[in-house]
Amino acid sequence: MKIFELKYGCNPNQKPADIHMKNGEDLPLTVLNGRPGFINFLDAFNSWQLVKELKEALGQPTATSFKHVSPTSAAVGLPLSDKLKRACFVDDIAELDASPLACAYARARGTDRMSSFGDWIALSDICDKTTATLIKREVSDGIIAPGYTDEALELLKSKKKGNYNIVQIDPSYVPDSEEEKQVFGITFRQGRNSFRISEELFSNLVTDNKDLPKSAVRDLIIAQITLKYTQSNSVCFAVDGQAIGVGAGQQSRIHCTRLAGGKADNWNLRQSDRVLSLPFLPSLGRPDRDNVIDVYLSEDYDDVIGAEVWQKYFTERPEPFTRAEKRAYLDTITGVSLGSDAFFPFDDNIIRAKRSGVSYIAEPGGSVRDDLVIERCNEYGMVMAFTGMRLFHH
Repeated sequence: MKIFELKYGCNPNQKPADIHMKNGEDLPLTVLNGRPGFINFLDAFNSWQLVKELKEALGQPTATSFKHVSPTSAAVGLPLSDKLKRACFVDDIAELDASPLACAYARARGTDRMSSFGDWIALSDICDKTTATLIKREVSDGIIAPGYTDEALELLKSKKKGNYNIVQIDPSYVPDSEEEKQVFGITFRQGRNSFRISEELFSNLVTDNKDLPKSAVRDLIIAQITLKYTQSNSVCFAVDGQAIGVGAGQQSRIHCTRLAGGKADNWNLRQSDRVLSLPFLPSLGRPDRDNVIDVYLSEDYDDVIGAEVWQKYFTERPEPFTRAEKRAYLDTITGVSLGSDAFFPFDDNIIRAKRSGVSYIAEPGGSVRDDLVIERCNEYGMVMAFTGMRLFHH
């Protein structure tokens, strides 16, 4: 296939629209089902690069959940704890532990379920039946993977009344070393960002504490590769083999950190006994439970547990999860890794990171206030590496 006609571009008024290879060769993909659109393919190609690179870096099956050309999370296929299974709504999948790829997707989708609603999925490996079973019951726009088992393909084709978008990518495809894009009729050309992220990137430890365990190196690699394919400015929190909070596309870096930190906090709070024991009505669907949990954890919790509304969601009225109680719970969290796609210009980012349990940081360095940022890390006993590499993505 040399050209794939799209229904329209980013918006319905933007026609004509298609994808093709500039050199006239065949596209390195096959559309197995559905009719992906312009934004679907932007998500597909960015998300595929992320999982392919993460698999190469860590040697484990990888999955990511994308929305509007940025990842909500990315994860490798480590087993989930019982609490995390419950928080991710996958505790009923008996075969989950036997499929590392399914574990990776369960983590990626379960991290920020509000943002992942209607996601685009990328898998580093051939999609198996267990992974397809998870995907089938979620609201999702499409998937890209290097292949699908017959059982998985049958399950996925049954989604969205047979219209679910399924793309198979040629895993051997390597793009040209230069890339182009047009803005306002003007062509931009640049070298493709082929910088490889590995553990050597974190060898320049600039803090007094230089104890960087292998698990933190793994999580920093996940954070940095996630940032490489996230719309900038961006900050990523990661722990236990997955990104747990991504702050994307903010003009100020502290706003990126606050956004990502808030998502990381929600990920941790969702695993608390208080949230796991919420007495939902059996009739309440998964997306509605996600929305209710999100409001319950916010300052607007009365919108779901108030005297006039709680019966819509629960069999009995829950007690509020107060700010003090949430803060006490989050204060027990440590060992989180944090990556930034550019330097931290002020130590306010470090102060905010500390509140979300960050112990390890990777950032390029190069700010005129590097010494203040390092000093704040030293005050908290954090480990920080200067990577010397900016990872802007637009």
